[in-house]
Amino acid sequence: MESHLEAAQQIAREAGALLVTFFHRRIGYNLKGDFDLVTEADLASEKLVMERLQARFPSHAIVAEESGGRPSSSEYCWYIDPLDGTTNFAHGFPVFCVSMGLEKSGQMIAGVIYDPLREEMFSAERGAGAWLNNRRLHVSSAASLKEALAATGFPNRKRHKSINVHFYHQMAMATHGVRRAGSAALDLAYVAAGRLDLFWEFGLRPWDMAAGLLLVEEAGGRCTDMLGAPHSLLTSPHLLADNSLVHEETLQLFRDIFAGRYAVPLPDVRTAV
Repeated sequence: MESHLEAAQQIAREAGALLVTFFHRRIGYNLKGDFDLVTEADLASEKLVMERLQARFPSHAIVAEESGGRPSSSEYCWYIDPLDGTTNFAHGFPVFCVSMGLEKSGQMIAGVIYDPLREEMFSAERGAGAWLNNRRLHVSSAASLKEALAATGFPNRKRHKSINVHFYHQMAMATHGVRRAGSAALDLAYVAAGRLDLFWEFGLRPWDMAAGLLLVEEAGGRCTDMLGAPHSLLTSPHLLADNSLVHEETLQLFRDIFAGRYAVPLPDVRTAV
């Protein structure tokens, strides 16, 4: 019998192939609000994923980015981002993925993040580890922020209200650097793979995080909210995920920033020229 994880992998590959076809056509996009993009590819990929899941698991609930959720009494719920990195996709920037996470009775039990351009299938099953294609994953061994490469993201919605610019500057000063690639799901997969040492972001949605949280944890990492409390998929939109070794140091840096204490002051732009 096909497992939940095997089904998700097969569906993600099919959706990924569809996305690649759209990507090479350089299709247009529409706006949700002032800045949030949606493309024909988002809608087509989501339709495919939902149809395949409903055919295999008709009683399961599904929560997806474009269409929301559907009522269900099932203990199983899928969180789907059919195209994470839509803005990248719409501009021809080759960083995007399909993300699918399965929750059972409030606990993530399976997840896949598929990068179709690189044919990289990141997958995890609770208690069975995290994998990239056929290779077992483990988080990095960076023991301090000064050894670390970090990643973050910024919101499309209400971007003028985002406080993350303060965190970005302080983290850039404390680490080897901060990357902002535009796909939270892939950033989490990269933490699990040891390519990144930590990732943080404010204002994420459940479908942004579901699969990635399980990947990081199964690869030996740690996920909490910005203050160090246990992370809840539905009630914690702010996320810190890392290799566990830099977690406490990062939380202390965050506490300082929240309190307005900056290790490195922002430069005075008036003296730059």
